[in-house]
Amino acid sequence: MVGIASRAELTLLDEPYAGLDAVARRRFYDLLLEDYAEHPRTILLSTHLIDEAAALLQRVLVIDKGRLVIDADAEDLRGSATTLVGRAADVDAFAARHEVLERTAIGAIASVTLAGLSAEDKRAATSAGLEATAVSLQELIVRRTGGAVTEEVSA
Repeated sequence: MVGIASRAELTLLDEPYAGLDAVARRRFYDLLLEDYAEHPRTILLSTHLIDEAAALLQRVLVIDKGRLVIDADAEDLRGSATTLVGRAADVDAFAARHEVLERTAIGAIASVTLAGLSAEDKRAATSAGLEATAVSLQELIVRRTGGAVTEEVSA
């Protein structure tokens, strides 16, 4: 809380809620937003709890193994990846035209996470019988930093 109270023009917070339970972390986020609203400044928040902090973020920088892999507006990242689930042949046919971040399959059913689908692409996927769901900011970052998998499981 000292970091927030200082109201420095540039406030650096590195995992400031380490050791706090979920209720205390929520209170921390609320206090951080209240203080920011009253005293706007640049706040750099380092976190591994991405989905929990996602609503606070305006810009996302992700460093993986010393390399900057994402530098983007948080709003642009939200909804920038979609997971499609359906018959493996249908999923693979649709995915062939897009950037694949992850693919898994169990028997005849496959799941694929794709980057950059337009609203028209999503409608086409749904029309093709595929279930489309948005990928959370945390899942997107996991996929972009080597957490992607491609696996087949026989049923």
